[in-house]
Amino acid sequence: MYRYDEFDHKLVQERVTQFRSQVARRLAGELTEDQFKPLRLMNGVYLQLHAYMLRVAVPYGTLSGPQMHMLAHIARKYDKGYGHFTTRQNIQYNWPSLEDIPAILDDLATVEMHAIQTSGNCIRNVTSDQYAGAAADEIEDPRIWSEIIRQWSTFHPEFTFLPRKFKFAVTGMHTDRAAIRFHDIGIEVVKGTDGKPAFDVYVGGGQGRTPMIAHLIGKAVPAGDLIAYLEAIMRVYNMNGRRDNLYKARIKILVHSLGAEEMKRQVEEEFALVTEQGIPFLPAAEIERIRAYFQAPAYETLPDTSDALDAALAENRRFGDWVKTNVAPHKVTGYAIANISLKPVGGIAGDASADQMDLIADLTTKFSFDEIRVTHEQNLTLPFVRKDDLYPLWQALEAAGLGDPNLALITDHIVCPGLDYCALANARSIPISQKIAERFADLDRQHDIGELKIKISGCINACGHHHVGHIGILGVDKKGTEFYQVSLGGSADETSSLAEIVGPAFTEDEIVDAVETIVETYLDARENDERFIDTYRRIGKAPFKEKLYATH
Repeated sequence: MYRYDEFDHKLVQERVTQFRSQVARRLAGELTEDQFKPLRLMNGVYLQLHAYMLRVAVPYGTLSGPQMHMLAHIARKYDKGYGHFTTRQNIQYNWPSLEDIPAILDDLATVEMHAIQTSGNCIRNVTSDQYAGAAADEIEDPRIWSEIIRQWSTFHPEFTFLPRKFKFAVTGMHTDRAAIRFHDIGIEVVKGTDGKPAFDVYVGGGQGRTPMIAHLIGKAVPAGDLIAYLEAIMRVYNMNGRRDNLYKARIKILVHSLGAEEMKRQVEEEFALVTEQGIPFLPAAEIERIRAYFQAPAYETLPDTSDALDAALAENRRFGDWVKTNVAPHKVTGYAIANISLKPVGGIAGDASADQMDLIADLTTKFSFDEIRVTHEQNLTLPFVRKDDLYPLWQALEAAGLGDPNLALITDHIVCPGLDYCALANARSIPISQKIAERFADLDRQHDIGELKIKISGCINACGHHHVGHIGILGVDKKGTEFYQVSLGGSADETSSLAEIVGPAFTEDEIVDAVETIVETYLDARENDERFIDTYRRIGKAPFKEKLYATH
């Protein structure tokens, strides 16, 4: 994984020193909250309903054991003993005191971490596939290119104050676990005409008030041209993006208003200008320098089968369920990718206690070459686990409440903080998630239902990704009462689709029964064990709507 060079160290330490002074001025009353707001946002500090919140960057979701230990330390010393992993592959702390935040940033800097690019109208933390470097069909590790984009974008003077926040995602293969088509710029590594890695570039995706699927405007962009091509896109957006209307300032609105072909024409025109002006061709030596940070770990030569794994599967059914749902194939014989669910029934999606984080850090060092990933679905991944080690790994996780075999099942929700924390929310989302999980807690039933992704947002900003849920739930306010609008058929993978609103919203007391009705309708219509999303695409919205509102 990437290690800071001298420029990174200097940059981060200077930012900590600067922000310490700014916090001191705010606490002394020398800065008003309005004056302080743009300064704190540049350092990942939000003001929520009840307290400040600090969001810490985890570039492309990759952490080491020592870094995870530091996150546990911060949760224990400065917060309420837990942290919350987010859909941007970051972690946030909901209860730090403002006066402690410079000390937190100091502690983070000791393990090469920071809070830069986690808020504000800048290029945000670059996200990627949690299986990077381990997936069998990967063309190349997307973290190489994510890191190159991070270095290019950090404090880029032209893109420090954009019309709005700007999000990149990168995947190293066509199978998309990074939701690239729902980002401002999404990048897929493909094979170029010379057989070397090149890039399909998607522009104009996003959720929020106006959900849109990104358009492919750059096909097989050569590696050396990548940064210049991205620079051209950013310049077109920076020049033409709406700054007069907060809600129309995203690049998706620009692409929609211009049309994908005109956007492509302007980008190509700007790309020619950028190249002429001397924006550097990305040198092969620089690519190799960054690639060297992401070399494969020292794998052992192992057989494809594991007697220890087979014995454990025969002995422990719950472990067998965990392997079925939470373990993915690895590109190296004798290894597997192990996913840790942060969605226990009755818990809060994405939360992990300080003790759990310390345990995960130890397990990461012991079983996964000291590397762990945060997923955009608010779970964690150990990407390099020997098959022989899967059972002892799971036993340790199970003892800590982290062994749930429910990845991508009906209890594995994406959930925003909602009205329990967020000043923008219209409704609570966490209690709704908990009630749905409790209704479907029976593990046999979950496995019978199969892959079904529920995503819940507390407001139209869609931090819970409800637009791309197989079942999306949006909290809305009706004259001071919380209601929940249901959408169906969304998907954030390579077969991307936006969910369709089914009908009128449900009350808090009705929403869990509504989900039950949707599930039963699906099971009645399912053919040949097809997934929910496949059934929905085959039969459409009408049967679900009919059942949902038959007695409503």
